[in-house]
Amino acid sequence: MWGGRFAEGPSAIMREINASIPFDKALWREDIAGSRAHVAMLAKQGIVSEADARAIDDGLQQVAAEYERDGVPEDWDLEDIHMTVEARLTEIVGPAAGRLHTARSRNDQVATDFRMWVRAANTRAIAGIDAVLRALVNRAEEHADTIMPGFTHLQTAQPVTLGHHLLAYFEMLKRDRSRFADALARMDECPLGSAALAGTGFDLDRDMTAQALGFARPTRNSLDAVSDRDFAIDYLVSASQCSLHLSRLAEEFIIWASQPFGFVKLPDTLSTGSSIMPQKRNPDAAELVRGHAGRIIGCTTSLMITMKGLPLAYSKDMQDDKPPVFEAAGLIDLSLAAMAGMVADSTFQTARMRKAAEAGHATATDLADWLVRQADIPFREAHHITGSAVKLADSKGVALDGLSLDDLKPIDDRIDERVFEALSVDASVAARASYGGTAPIQVRQQVKDARSWLEKN
Repeated sequence: MWGGRFAEGPSAIMREINASIPFDKALWREDIAGSRAHVAMLAKQGIVSEADARAIDDGLQQVAAEYERDGVPEDWDLEDIHMTVEARLTEIVGPAAGRLHTARSRNDQVATDFRMWVRAANTRAIAGIDAVLRALVNRAEEHADTIMPGFTHLQTAQPVTLGHHLLAYFEMLKRDRSRFADALARMDECPLGSAALAGTGFDLDRDMTAQALGFARPTRNSLDAVSDRDFAIDYLVSASQCSLHLSRLAEEFIIWASQPFGFVKLPDTLSTGSSIMPQKRNPDAAELVRGHAGRIIGCTTSLMITMKGLPLAYSKDMQDDKPPVFEAAGLIDLSLAAMAGMVADSTFQTARMRKAAEAGHATATDLADWLVRQADIPFREAHHITGSAVKLADSKGVALDGLSLDDLKPIDDRIDERVFEALSVDASVAARASYGGTAPIQVRQQVKDARSWLEKN
């Protein structure tokens, strides 16, 4: 492949370090699609004959059928998927195959193939997020009235509805979806025709190849087109942020499924047992989603560091651009599928959730708010009064609404029997009906809005 420039072939070490076919064979579909678009354009421009173009296109389709059936052979002497396809094409159609590489380089070829692959990965991620979003909305509607403790610092803070809690992740993942969509919009340009770095002297129709490969337009600068991988970094950054949100949701399920909490029973299909302890029901799928986030972030860092100091244009370092993207794509796709199933099929233990909300003085803020509204007490003073009431409830081993009026009057004489209307967990969540709040009426409106958004996107 190196032709007459070198007197000797590559050493065994060079052969091994230089070959990328073990991983870039994943691009075979994109490579053949790009080649078919390229040769069709060459024929239309009169750069190759119609007969050679037809032979090449037929041969490429035969190569595709073989790879679909038998997989891609790994001949390390051919280095990569591009030369592997061309070598097999030459076996099929003969010397005419050599005309395929007219007016292109492996540099613009790989940039185009990789961009198409990442484009598909972005699209898969969006579809995966949509599945999780639908599951979250369905369960939120189901549990618009289900009361659970809301936490800060993993301490009981205020009662919330489970529907409200689940919709928080809907908002996070909706933003993640927008990041993948933004990445798709930015990368919607075709590098094919940029050649090695400077363009080509042949009269190409780059709009034709861009359109044939599903891009909005060709890239505007040949140096940039072959030498940057920001489209892949965009994808990895989007995947990293999405994985962080999935990891947080997975951690919630891990905590909730533990016996001290007992808020949820995970589906059998996403749980495992123990090799020694028969009573165990391990949340392994959730734990792996949590673990995958670290690997995805590592992949992002890897590609960023690879690209950080490269001068224009192409450098061989960029051969290492694909493994971290391929790894991250597999992990984020799997994580999204696992979380969609976990949200959809888990069984929430609603009585246990309510009991926990009632047990942690979660309505303390409601007592303070009642004092502000009904007794016209400054909030800081109300906060102090409420603290005294919590201390008394602790000493008696009861919830705040378990205190009697005779218990509360000595703390502050301005408290009257109306206070008990505010101290139940039901009254607490119902009162928080401000826009974006946890009240069931707000959750149902949020669900309605979420469904409307999903239908439009």
